[in-house]
Amino acid sequence: MVTNQAIPTPQCEEHIAKGDWNPLWDQLRELDPQFMEAYLAFRSIPHKNGPLPQKYKELVMIAINAATTHLYGPGVRRHMQNAFKHGATRAEILEVIQLTTVMGIHSCNLAIPILMEEITKQG
Repeated sequence: MVTNQAIPTPQCEEHIAKGDWNPLWDQLRELDPQFMEAYLAFRSIPHKNGPLPQKYKELVMIAINAATTHLYGPGVRRHMQNAFKHGATRAEILEVIQLTTVMGIHSCNLAIPILMEEITKQG
């Protein structure tokens, strides 16, 4: 619960400083800074402690942000910029985007069999 006392938000400040801040989080930070801090601490674990090089982490984040279930353009841009900073090539980023498009086929995998059933019912 938010109080009138200023609550320190070092996780937020760290993410802002390194350019990994989603401006949509500003309101959540204002409403509940403790929650925002806890979320960022949780979210940061694989970024800080995982065995993957940062370039690959950024490529994964591009895929997540570009996925049909997320479609968050500012995140795609931010993680592309970070990927380039960590040595990713245009070809690597393009391949990530191409691989991400595979997620779109799931709507056909779900809907086409249902369509075929309904067509069969129609006679």
